[in-house]
Amino acid sequence: MATRSRANGEGSIFPYRNGSFAAYVWVTKPDGKRTRKYVYGKTREETHDKWLTLHQKAKAGPVVTKSLTLGNFAAYWLREIVQPNLAPGTYVTYEVTSRLYIVPGLGKRRLDKLQISDTQTWLNAVRRECQCCAQGKDKRRKPARQRCCALGKCCHEFPSASTIGNIRRVLRTLLTQAITEGHITANPAKNVKVPPARAKKRRAWSSDEARQFLESARADRDPYYAAYVLVLVLGLRKGEMLGVTWPNIDLDAGEVTVDMQLQRVGNQLLHRETKTPTSDDTLPMPEICTVALQERGAAQKTAQEQAGSAWQRTDLVFTTRFGTPIEPRNFNRYWDRRCDLAGVRRITIRDARRTCASLLADLDVHPRVAMQILRHAQFSITMEIYTVVSSAATRAALKKLGESLEHQS
Repeated sequence: MATRSRANGEGSIFPYRNGSFAAYVWVTKPDGKRTRKYVYGKTREETHDKWLTLHQKAKAGPVVTKSLTLGNFAAYWLREIVQPNLAPGTYVTYEVTSRLYIVPGLGKRRLDKLQISDTQTWLNAVRRECQCCAQGKDKRRKPARQRCCALGKCCHEFPSASTIGNIRRVLRTLLTQAITEGHITANPAKNVKVPPARAKKRRAWSSDEARQFLESARADRDPYYAAYVLVLVLGLRKGEMLGVTWPNIDLDAGEVTVDMQLQRVGNQLLHRETKTPTSDDTLPMPEICTVALQERGAAQKTAQEQAGSAWQRTDLVFTTRFGTPIEPRNFNRYWDRRCDLAGVRRITIRDARRTCASLLADLDVHPRVAMQILRHAQFSITMEIYTVVSSAATRAALKKLGESLEHQS
């Protein structure tokens, strides 16, 4: 009598090759089509357990029938999810992190086979590996300019703790999308441990240093004096300041609307909306700002006349002498050069924004107006700043910078 190859109720479990067993379940794929999905096992019991698990998945929702590698899914994720839906700068960050770190290290691994231990071991290895060697940075230089890893002199360019944290963050976001699309059920990067990244201590100028910087720029008729004023007095970010347009400035009302930014993304210079709606606002301008912008408008008109047909018309407040947008990296150089000319400490434009609050106090800007400029949620926070003021000489000098054009000698 023949031996039964299937137990009662198992139906779709059957002998396979070399004494093993196979089974199938009809499933619905993410695209809505129905198909058979197979599972395999060395014994009937093992196959039966896999078969039951697959049945449960099929009842719960769509089931992915084709296993993807992490590299294939990363390419799809960047092309179809990130690039069309997120900010250009975010896409560049994700693409670079994927191309330099994630895909070379984990790209050949199957998504459904990736474990927490795999991710942890890989990240630890990245942390210990010279990235100049791993990415062939020195090898890509011309032979005459090679100076370290290509010559066997490893430069030990190990990634920082913040870089490792960023790699994990991008990988975790990628795998979250894989969960959403049904390729995996858990995120192997979620509980991976990385070293804590120490936040850099931000520096700021005193009111005396800010006043010295602005006086130097005003005295030398620096073409970007008004830009410096907007950064220091209104606390605008570099991109916001470079993206300000004349239609968004009301000199009579003393207001500027901030809703655009100038941003370098890869090989493109984009004039686009600010990162989030909370960044948009209409800010009141102290007199020092309106005077500086009046001077800027006159200087731009003169530049346009001198450029003649070479002038490229835009609405941007801050442009080159031919009317084109200012490259953000070039503005960094202008800022550093002015720091040196003014004889003050070099700090970044981002750090300079931290000086804004003390300058508003020294300019005798009303606390309620300062609260709107600083975008504080609570008035008490603004008043804490206003309890610390500079010397009378510094306050007088700053106010003098804001005198109207009619009163200048």
